[in-house]
Amino acid sequence: MLGDDSAQWAFGQDFEDPLAGVDTTPAAGVDGAALAAYCLMLGDDALVYSHRLSQWASNAPDLEEDIALANIALDLLGQARLLLARAAAADPSVVPTLPAGSPVPPEDALAFFRDDADFRNVRLVEGENGDFAVTAARLLLFATHRLALLEQLRDSIDPVLAAIAAKGVKEVAYHRDHAARWCVTLARGTEESRRRMRAGLDVVWPLHHELFRTHPVEATAAEQGFGVDPAGLATGVDVLLEQVLSVGGLDRPTVPPTGPLGRGAGRDGRHTEALGRMLAEMQVVARAHPAGRW
Repeated sequence: MLGDDSAQWAFGQDFEDPLAGVDTTPAAGVDGAALAAYCLMLGDDALVYSHRLSQWASNAPDLEEDIALANIALDLLGQARLLLARAAAADPSVVPTLPAGSPVPPEDALAFFRDDADFRNVRLVEGENGDFAVTAARLLLFATHRLALLEQLRDSIDPVLAAIAAKGVKEVAYHRDHAARWCVTLARGTEESRRRMRAGLDVVWPLHHELFRTHPVEATAAEQGFGVDPAGLATGVDVLLEQVLSVGGLDRPTVPPTGPLGRGAGRDGRHTEALGRMLAEMQVVARAHPAGRW
Protein backbone atom coordinates (compact mmCIF):
# COMPACT_ATOMS: atom_id res chain seq x y z
CA MET A 1 0.00 0.00 0.00
CA LEU A 2 1.05 3.62 -0.49
CA GLY A 3 0.67 6.41 2.00
CA ASP A 4 -0.03 4.37 5.14
CA ASP A 5 2.02 6.11 7.82
CA SER A 6 1.77 3.13 10.17
CA ALA A 7 3.72 0.86 7.84
CA GLN A 8 7.36 0.50 6.77
CA TRP A 9 9.06 1.42 3.51
CA ALA A 10 8.35 -1.42 1.12
CA PHE A 11 11.83 -1.95 -0.27
CA GLY A 12 14.17 -1.80 2.73
CA GLN A 13 16.06 -4.85 3.96
CA ASP A 14 15.26 -4.32 7.64
CA PHE A 15 13.09 -2.15 9.85
CA GLU A 16 15.53 -1.23 12.60
CA ASP A 17 18.26 1.38 12.61
CA PRO A 18 21.47 -0.68 12.28
CA LEU A 19 23.28 1.78 14.56
CA ALA A 20 20.52 2.12 17.15
CA GLY A 21 21.98 2.68 20.61
CA VAL A 22 25.47 3.39 19.25
CA ASP A 23 27.16 6.74 19.86
CA THR A 24 27.89 7.94 16.33
CA THR A 25 29.48 11.25 17.32
CA PRO A 26 32.84 11.52 15.49
CA ALA A 27 35.86 11.34 17.79
CA ALA A 28 37.73 14.51 18.67
CA GLY A 29 39.83 15.67 15.74
CA VAL A 30 37.83 13.69 13.17
CA ASP A 31 36.21 15.62 10.34
CA GLY A 32 32.65 14.34 9.94
CA ALA A 33 32.53 15.04 6.22
CA ALA A 34 35.77 13.14 5.63
CA LEU A 35 34.54 10.24 7.76
CA ALA A 36 31.32 10.08 5.75
CA ALA A 37 33.18 10.21 2.44
CA TYR A 38 35.47 7.38 3.55
CA CYS A 39 32.54 5.23 4.67
CA LEU A 40 30.85 5.80 1.32
CA MET A 41 33.93 4.47 -0.46
CA LEU A 42 34.05 1.27 1.55
CA GLY A 43 30.28 0.93 1.62
CA ASP A 44 29.90 1.40 -2.12
CA ASP A 45 32.60 -1.21 -2.79
CA ALA A 46 30.61 -3.70 -0.74
CA LEU A 47 27.18 -2.71 -2.09
CA VAL A 48 28.08 -2.83 -5.77
CA TYR A 49 30.05 -6.06 -5.51
CA SER A 50 27.31 -7.64 -3.43
CA HIS A 51 24.85 -6.97 -6.23
CA ARG A 52 27.18 -8.38 -8.86
CA LEU A 53 27.68 -11.57 -6.85
CA SER A 54 23.94 -11.89 -6.26
CA GLN A 55 23.49 -12.11 -10.03
CA TRP A 56 25.01 -15.59 -9.85
CA ALA A 57 21.93 -16.85 -7.99
CA SER A 58 20.59 -19.84 -9.96
CA ASN A 59 23.46 -19.44 -12.45
CA ALA A 60 26.48 -20.82 -10.56
CA PRO A 61 28.18 -24.08 -11.66
CA ASP A 62 26.42 -26.12 -8.97
CA LEU A 63 23.94 -25.70 -6.13
CA GLU A 64 26.59 -25.53 -3.42
CA GLU A 65 28.42 -22.71 -5.20
CA ASP A 66 25.12 -20.98 -5.85
CA ILE A 67 24.55 -20.81 -2.10
CA ALA A 68 28.18 -19.91 -1.33
CA LEU A 69 28.17 -16.88 -3.64
CA ALA A 70 24.78 -15.79 -2.31
CA ASN A 71 26.12 -15.94 1.25
CA ILE A 72 29.20 -13.91 0.30
CA ALA A 73 26.91 -11.35 -1.33
CA LEU A 74 24.82 -11.17 1.86
CA ASP A 75 27.93 -10.66 3.99
CA LEU A 76 28.98 -7.73 1.81
CA LEU A 77 25.46 -6.32 1.78
CA GLY A 78 25.50 -6.32 5.58
CA GLN A 79 28.81 -4.46 5.58
CA ALA A 80 27.43 -1.99 3.05
CA ARG A 81 24.38 -1.27 5.17
CA LEU A 82 26.45 -0.51 8.26
CA LEU A 83 28.95 1.63 6.37
CA LEU A 84 26.28 3.66 4.57
CA ALA A 85 24.44 4.17 7.85
CA ARG A 86 27.71 5.35 9.41
CA ALA A 87 28.24 7.78 6.53
CA ALA A 88 24.75 9.23 6.99
CA ALA A 89 25.24 9.62 10.74
CA ALA A 90 28.63 11.31 10.32
CA ASP A 91 27.39 13.78 7.71
CA PRO A 92 23.61 13.84 7.04
CA SER A 93 24.17 16.10 4.02
CA VAL A 94 25.37 13.10 1.97
CA VAL A 95 21.88 11.56 2.05
CA PRO A 96 19.79 12.28 -1.07
CA THR A 97 16.77 14.52 -0.59
CA LEU A 98 13.50 12.61 -0.89
CA PRO A 99 9.83 13.73 -0.87
CA ALA A 100 8.56 15.01 2.47
CA GLY A 101 7.33 12.18 4.64
CA SER A 102 9.27 9.51 2.76
CA PRO A 103 9.88 6.50 5.03
CA VAL A 104 13.19 5.58 3.35
CA PRO A 105 15.98 5.14 5.94
CA PRO A 106 19.27 6.95 5.23
CA GLU A 107 21.28 3.88 4.24
CA ASP A 108 18.60 2.84 1.74
CA ALA A 109 18.40 6.36 0.36
CA LEU A 110 22.13 6.21 -0.30
CA ALA A 111 21.81 2.82 -1.99
CA PHE A 112 18.77 3.50 -4.16
CA PHE A 113 18.61 7.23 -4.82
CA ARG A 114 22.10 8.23 -5.93
CA ASP A 115 23.22 8.37 -9.55
CA ASP A 116 26.30 6.50 -10.74
CA ALA A 117 28.50 9.62 -10.56
CA ASP A 118 27.74 9.83 -6.83
CA PHE A 119 29.05 6.33 -6.14
CA ARG A 120 32.62 6.03 -4.86
CA ASN A 121 33.39 2.35 -5.44
CA VAL A 122 36.47 1.17 -7.30
CA ARG A 123 35.87 0.06 -10.87
CA LEU A 124 37.00 -3.50 -10.11
CA VAL A 125 33.66 -4.33 -8.51
CA GLU A 126 31.28 -2.86 -11.07
CA GLY A 127 31.96 -4.75 -14.30
CA GLU A 128 29.85 -7.57 -15.67
CA ASN A 129 30.49 -10.93 -14.03
CA GLY A 130 31.84 -12.74 -17.07
CA ASP A 131 32.34 -16.48 -16.69
CA PHE A 132 33.00 -18.28 -13.42
CA ALA A 133 36.79 -17.98 -13.77
CA VAL A 134 36.49 -14.18 -14.01
CA THR A 135 34.32 -14.21 -10.89
CA ALA A 136 36.83 -16.36 -8.98
CA ALA A 137 39.69 -14.08 -10.01
CA ARG A 138 37.84 -10.89 -9.10
CA LEU A 139 36.74 -12.26 -5.74
CA LEU A 140 40.32 -13.27 -4.98
CA LEU A 141 41.67 -9.78 -5.72
CA PHE A 142 38.88 -7.96 -3.93
CA ALA A 143 38.72 -10.15 -0.83
CA THR A 144 42.50 -10.29 -0.36
CA HIS A 145 42.64 -6.50 -0.38
CA ARG A 146 39.55 -6.03 1.76
CA LEU A 147 40.72 -8.48 4.40
CA ALA A 148 44.04 -6.65 4.72
CA LEU A 149 42.17 -3.35 5.00
CA LEU A 150 39.69 -4.58 7.61
CA GLU A 151 42.45 -6.11 9.71
CA GLN A 152 44.01 -2.66 10.08
CA LEU A 153 40.67 -0.87 10.33
CA ARG A 154 39.99 -2.74 13.58
CA ASP A 155 42.31 -0.17 15.17
CA SER A 156 40.28 2.80 13.90
CA ILE A 157 39.64 5.55 16.44
CA ASP A 158 36.05 5.54 15.20
CA PRO A 159 34.37 2.83 17.31
CA VAL A 160 31.72 2.13 14.69
CA LEU A 161 34.26 1.50 11.94
CA ALA A 162 36.35 -0.59 14.32
CA ALA A 163 33.33 -2.77 15.16
CA ILE A 164 32.35 -3.16 11.49
CA ALA A 165 35.91 -4.20 10.68
CA ALA A 166 36.12 -6.70 13.54
CA LYS A 167 33.00 -8.46 12.29
CA GLY A 168 34.01 -8.16 8.65
CA VAL A 169 37.42 -9.80 9.13
CA LYS A 170 35.77 -13.11 9.98
CA GLU A 171 33.52 -12.93 6.94
CA VAL A 172 36.07 -11.79 4.39
CA ALA A 173 38.66 -14.35 5.51
CA TYR A 174 36.23 -16.98 4.25
CA HIS A 175 35.62 -15.02 1.03
CA ARG A 176 39.34 -14.89 0.29
CA ASP A 177 39.95 -18.56 1.04
CA HIS A 178 36.92 -19.61 -1.00
CA ALA A 179 38.16 -17.64 -4.00
CA ALA A 180 41.73 -18.93 -3.62
CA ARG A 181 40.56 -22.55 -3.60
CA TRP A 182 38.57 -22.02 -6.78
CA CYS A 183 41.43 -20.25 -8.54
CA VAL A 184 43.78 -23.13 -7.74
CA THR A 185 41.18 -25.75 -8.65
CA LEU A 186 40.54 -24.18 -12.04
CA ALA A 187 44.24 -23.58 -12.70
CA ARG A 188 45.12 -27.20 -11.95
CA GLY A 189 42.10 -28.76 -13.63
CA THR A 190 41.60 -29.35 -17.33
CA GLU A 191 43.31 -27.48 -20.14
CA GLU A 192 40.09 -25.54 -20.69
CA SER A 193 39.65 -24.57 -17.03
CA ARG A 194 43.30 -23.48 -16.88
CA ARG A 195 42.89 -21.39 -20.02
CA ARG A 196 39.81 -19.73 -18.57
CA MET A 197 41.54 -19.04 -15.25
CA ARG A 198 44.42 -17.32 -17.02
CA ALA A 199 41.97 -15.32 -19.13
CA GLY A 200 39.95 -14.40 -16.04
CA LEU A 201 43.00 -13.01 -14.29
CA ASP A 202 43.88 -10.97 -17.38
CA VAL A 203 40.39 -9.43 -17.32
CA VAL A 204 40.46 -8.22 -13.71
CA TRP A 205 44.17 -7.68 -13.07
CA PRO A 206 44.38 -4.23 -14.73
CA LEU A 207 41.66 -2.95 -12.38
CA HIS A 208 43.03 -4.18 -9.06
CA HIS A 209 45.77 -1.53 -8.99
CA GLU A 210 43.10 1.09 -8.28
CA LEU A 211 42.58 -0.50 -4.86
CA PHE A 212 46.01 0.75 -3.78
CA ARG A 213 45.91 4.30 -5.15
CA THR A 214 45.51 6.65 -2.22
CA HIS A 215 42.67 9.11 -2.73
CA PRO A 216 42.82 12.40 -0.78
CA VAL A 217 39.90 11.21 1.36
CA GLU A 218 41.80 8.04 2.24
CA ALA A 219 44.90 10.08 3.05
CA THR A 220 42.85 12.23 5.43
CA ALA A 221 41.29 9.14 6.98
CA ALA A 222 44.72 7.67 7.69
CA GLU A 223 46.08 10.97 9.03
CA GLN A 224 43.15 11.42 11.42
CA GLY A 225 43.32 7.82 12.60
CA PHE A 226 39.93 6.53 11.50
CA GLY A 227 40.96 4.96 8.20
CA VAL A 228 43.68 3.11 6.34
CA ASP A 229 46.04 4.29 3.60
CA PRO A 230 45.54 1.63 0.90
CA ALA A 231 49.03 2.13 -0.52
CA GLY A 232 50.43 0.54 2.62
CA LEU A 233 48.50 -2.66 1.94
CA ALA A 234 50.02 -3.38 -1.46
CA THR A 235 53.08 -5.39 -0.40
CA GLY A 236 51.24 -7.73 1.95
CA VAL A 237 48.42 -8.32 -0.52
CA ASP A 238 50.91 -8.98 -3.30
CA VAL A 239 52.66 -11.65 -1.23
CA LEU A 240 49.39 -13.51 -0.66
CA LEU A 241 48.38 -13.29 -4.31
CA GLU A 242 51.77 -14.64 -5.36
CA GLN A 243 51.26 -17.62 -3.06
CA VAL A 244 47.94 -18.46 -4.71
CA LEU A 245 49.37 -18.03 -8.20
CA SER A 246 52.34 -20.23 -7.30
CA VAL A 247 50.19 -23.06 -5.95
CA GLY A 248 48.06 -22.89 -9.08
CA GLY A 249 51.09 -22.83 -11.35
CA LEU A 250 49.97 -19.50 -12.79
CA ASP A 251 52.19 -16.70 -14.03
CA ARG A 252 51.59 -13.20 -12.78
CA PRO A 253 49.56 -11.31 -15.41
CA THR A 254 51.55 -8.74 -17.37
CA VAL A 255 48.61 -6.66 -18.61
CA PRO A 256 49.07 -2.96 -17.75
CA PRO A 257 46.89 -1.16 -15.17
CA THR A 258 43.70 0.51 -16.35
CA GLY A 259 44.15 4.27 -16.52
CA PRO A 260 41.78 6.95 -15.23
CA LEU A 261 38.50 7.86 -16.90
CA GLY A 262 38.69 11.54 -17.73
CA ARG A 263 39.99 13.29 -14.63
CA GLY A 264 39.64 10.50 -12.13
CA ALA A 265 38.70 6.94 -11.27
CA GLY A 266 36.03 5.16 -9.28
CA ARG A 267 36.77 6.98 -6.02
CA ASP A 268 36.11 10.24 -7.90
CA GLY A 269 32.78 9.07 -9.31
CA ARG A 270 34.26 8.17 -12.70
CA HIS A 271 32.79 4.83 -13.67
CA THR A 272 32.27 2.50 -16.59
CA GLU A 273 28.93 2.19 -18.37
CA ALA A 274 28.44 -1.14 -16.62
CA LEU A 275 27.71 0.58 -13.30
CA GLY A 276 25.01 2.77 -14.79
CA ARG A 277 23.26 -0.25 -16.29
CA MET A 278 23.53 -2.18 -13.03
CA LEU A 279 22.13 0.68 -10.95
CA ALA A 280 19.25 1.18 -13.38
CA GLU A 281 18.20 -2.40 -12.72
CA MET A 282 18.90 -2.30 -8.98
CA GLN A 283 17.15 1.01 -8.28
CA VAL A 284 14.22 1.11 -10.69
CA VAL A 285 11.45 -0.12 -8.38
CA ALA A 286 12.57 1.91 -5.37
CA ARG A 287 12.82 5.08 -7.44
CA ALA A 288 9.36 4.52 -8.87
CA HIS A 289 7.88 4.29 -5.36
CA PRO A 290 9.92 6.44 -2.94
CA ALA A 291 6.94 6.56 -0.57
CA GLY A 292 5.95 2.93 -1.02
CA ARG A 293 4.86 1.31 2.24
CA TRP A 294 3.54 -2.01 3.44
